[in-house]
Amino acid sequence: MRYNTNKVDKDKGELMKVANFGALQALQNLRPKDYVNYLEAQSAASSRTKYPQLHAVISCKGRSHSKEELTTIAEQWLSGMGYGEQPYLLVFHKDTANNHIHIVSTRVGRDGKKINDSFEKIRAYEVLNRVVGVDEKQQANKDIEKVLDYSFSTRAQFMMVHEAQGYSLKLSDGKYQISRYGKRQGTVSLEQVNTKIGTFSKDINRLAQLRAVFAKYRNQYDPAVVHVPAPLPGNRPSAPSGYTSAMAQMLSDKFGVQIIFHGKDGKPPYGYTIIDHSRKMVYKGKDLMPLTEFITPSEDRHEISPKADIKKPTVKGWVSQPEEIITENGYVQSAKDDLTEPTEKERKSVSQETAKVTDYIHETTAQWITNIQIDISDDIDDEAIHGRNRRRKRKARTNTR
Repeated sequence: MRYNTNKVDKDKGELMKVANFGALQALQNLRPKDYVNYLEAQSAASSRTKYPQLHAVISCKGRSHSKEELTTIAEQWLSGMGYGEQPYLLVFHKDTANNHIHIVSTRVGRDGKKINDSFEKIRAYEVLNRVVGVDEKQQANKDIEKVLDYSFSTRAQFMMVHEAQGYSLKLSDGKYQISRYGKRQGTVSLEQVNTKIGTFSKDINRLAQLRAVFAKYRNQYDPAVVHVPAPLPGNRPSAPSGYTSAMAQMLSDKFGVQIIFHGKDGKPPYGYTIIDHSRKMVYKGKDLMPLTEFITPSEDRHEISPKADIKKPTVKGWVSQPEEIITENGYVQSAKDDLTEPTEKERKSVSQETAKVTDYIHETTAQWITNIQIDISDDIDDEAIHGRNRRRKRKARTNTR
């Protein structure tokens, strides 16, 4: 709560709406602290409510929704959740890549009774989807069809494409149960997944292109892996929930290639997977290059040889053949050709093709991103509860002396 009021005080947040604070709103020159005190006083009316503060964040993709649109959505969401008559603050922030609005209220009504919060996080998305007109089942069916258009070589990769879009999967009775928003949205048979796996074939030329991209950009974008903290309301720190790198971000933004690093317990990753959304292909990281090569900063490694070893399929199996090489400017050529610079006509052709691919990437990847999301904090209000608890502990210690 104080995080948001501090943002307003520092002109980094904008107070969009104040509602249902009774006579307090009739006063002039109110400070954020005055609203905080009001909410704390109402929360204190119920000593049995463990989490009296309601703190939620509704965010949109980039700047797709204005502060006014997010405010309207927040108002409708509060009403749908049973908080329409509760005192609340709506604070807009645009200090991140995605516009978002913070909702601050109390779970304790004026009668001292707790607002119904049963299955709160599930209902939160149900109400939000209803407000913005999203049909959960219909969207899930579309997403399942999209995933089945991808080529993948393992069951884990099939699951990863779904999980990258916010779904969770569980294999039961020969079917993958696909869930989102806390409930099952659809199923895919194991037989169907196995059939797709059986048709998988590596796109050697595409892997060579990605190697060329890496060679071209590795001095501009740091490939070193960093932890990604889970986003929490109030900009609070959290345990690492994943990994990324400047290189991985560039590959996603410019080429529609998503890199998923594998690791656990905050330790360095032990592997990675490539989801090529522009080509609808999934690869094991080692198909592109070893993890150590992919994440080592350029100043800590030798220059990539233009004659990169690219595995080619032969009748006898997989052997290392330098049949293609990567020139210094990132072009892929046959090892039998001279290492000459491409002609202006060739450059123009490549540029036009890249533009087409880039346009396609923006269309396809945009379809995967949930436009409106919500996050509800379980945190107890620090001043209203933790402070009270600390006072009780100090009093208890005093009484035992």
